[in-house]
Amino acid sequence: QVHLVESGGGLVQAGGSLRLSCAASGRTFSTYVVVWFRQAPGKEREFVGHISGLGRRTDYADSVKGRFTISRDNTKNTVYLQMNSLKPEDTSVYHCAAGLSGLGSGTAQYNYWGQGTQVTVSS
Repeated sequence: QVHLVESGGGLVQAGGSLRLSCAASGRTFSTYVVVWFRQAPGKEREFVGHISGLGRRTDYADSVKGRFTISRDNTKNTVYLQMNSLKPEDTSVYHCAAGLSGLGSGTAQYNYWGQGTQVTVSS
């Protein structure tokens, strides 16, 4: 069982940066793939990126590639989403999720979800 809590969201101007955190409970956190999704009002949940259990592999959606970076510190049971060069279209609720089914961009393979944190980018 893994319990996830996101933090770090807020209001930022276009071109600015934010770092989101996803803090997890559980003693075997390093075995879990962690993914970030985002969902804007009236839109489908969108894959942002994911990181393997030991942090050796990351993949990103084309829309954020080169601007966002996912990292993890398994000693702190925390995954980070560093967001730079933010754009108004990045405005969403950002969720982290964890699973044991390997890397993937679909929501169904992730069993544990956080409550989300709001990111608003003003123009």
